[in-house]
Formats: sequence, structure tokens, C-alpha cells
Amino acid sequence: MTADLRLRPVRDDDLPHLFGFEQDPQAGWMAAFGPADPGDRAAFEAHWSRIRADPTIRPRTVTVDGEVVGHVAAFPVETRTEVSYWIDPRRWGRGYATTALGALLRELPQRPVHARAAKDNRASLAVLRKCGFVVVGEDTGYAPFRGTDVEEWLLELPAEPGDRGGE
Repeated sequence: MTADLRLRPVRDDDLPHLFGFEQDPQAGWMAAFGPADPGDRAAFEAHWSRIRADPTIRPRTVTVDGEVVGHVAAFPVETRTEVSYWIDPRRWGRGYATTALGALLRELPQRPVHARAAKDNRASLAVLRKCGFVVVGEDTGYAPFRGTDVEEWLLELPAEPGDRGGE
């Protein structure tokens, strides 16, 4: 890939782009666990306000050649660290999710790191596997965007040999 992909902290002027990306019905269906009402701008703003104010969450804007193309984040779930990402659907298939997630993982000293993917989201599962995640289980969770329970893969990026983890 020749594009200049970078991560940076999320800024106020990124939010209209991120909100716009969530309006794509196909992206919402694939993500499954996005907002129940992606058009609710007030809920979106409140959600991102909480994320950006929480020092335990590491949200990053993904830019390519200076243009906002998505976001990645690491966040605590109980005692574990999980990751998520959302890339502009117009830019799918270019390796941006894999590259961005890899860059975020380099920022995280702790291992293991965890992730979830809807079982029918093969593209997300491929991104996670390319970044070293392995399937460690299965679960079912309520997917607000779809309005129903969805089967999902539970994944883990294991500790490197000799790494004590940190979690």
C-alpha cells in the first residue's frame, strides 16, 4: 500500500466524518453492534463525548493522505482490553482496517488484547486474523443495528512468548 495511513487522537472536526460513515446501511449491518439509530446525532455526540473524556479509552482517527477514513479504538471491558474499528465503506478492500488496527496495537503495551466480530462479517474476521488474533470462543450478543441477537466470534491477540501480558 502506498497511501500514507496515520492514526491521531480524535478531534472535533473528525466527528462529522465519523457520523457520516455510520449512515451507510451496509456498514451498519456488517458491524452489527453499532448504534440502534445511526441517524441520532445527539446520541452520537454524547457517545463520542464520553469516549474522548475517558482516559482508559484510546480512540484514534484514521487518516490516509490527510483525509479522515475511519477510526480505531482500544477500550476496557471489565479487566480486559478490547479493540474495534470502523472504516469508511467507500474505502473497504484497500487494507486500511488491517493497517490501522496494526498501528493501534503497536501503541498498546498490554497483551492479550481481545476483539469480537459478528460471525457473518468475514471481512472483519480476516482483518483480525491478519493482525494476529485467533478465535478463542463464541458468543451471542444483541446487535442494536440489526435489532436482534447475533452470533459472534471471540478473538484474542495472545501474549508474545516471554511477554507477561499486563492484564
